[in-house]
Amino acid sequence: MNVVVPDASVILKWALPSGDEPDANQALLLRNAIRDDLVRAIVPSLWLYEVGNTVARRFPTHAGTWLSSLVKFGLQESPVSSRWLAQVLELTASYPVSFYDAAYHATALIHGGVFVTADERYAGTAQPHGAVVNLRDWMPPREPGPRRRR
Repeated sequence: MNVVVPDASVILKWALPSGDEPDANQALLLRNAIRDDLVRAIVPSLWLYEVGNTVARRFPTHAGTWLSSLVKFGLQESPVSSRWLAQVLELTASYPVSFYDAAYHATALIHGGVFVTADERYAGTAQPHGAVVNLRDWMPPREPGPRRRR
């Protein structure tokens, strides 16, 4: 099964009002592919802190509900490992990118997946390293998988 690593810029589009978010429909396609077991999502554990920071600051009255819904979605968190850390540090040494952004990309690299981000700057900068795609360019797989309930 294809592995995808959505970052906070993508996960936020699952919760925020779609009228406010560019490429929200594409993000929802990814969310649905995860829900329908067409792809397997793995994220670094920092995802909730990044998403939570934005939601709590921009939409404090909805933060509890929206964040609870995202947690219930059940994203698989990848544990910190020496291999992951070495990959993050290689990315930050090779490109002018943040540790946070490199954390998602490294997660994709060590799990043989693809990092999906709405951050065009990161996707363009780190493209030579591979395993990164801009959200608007991500395409869901065609073959159906067994459907599981969320």
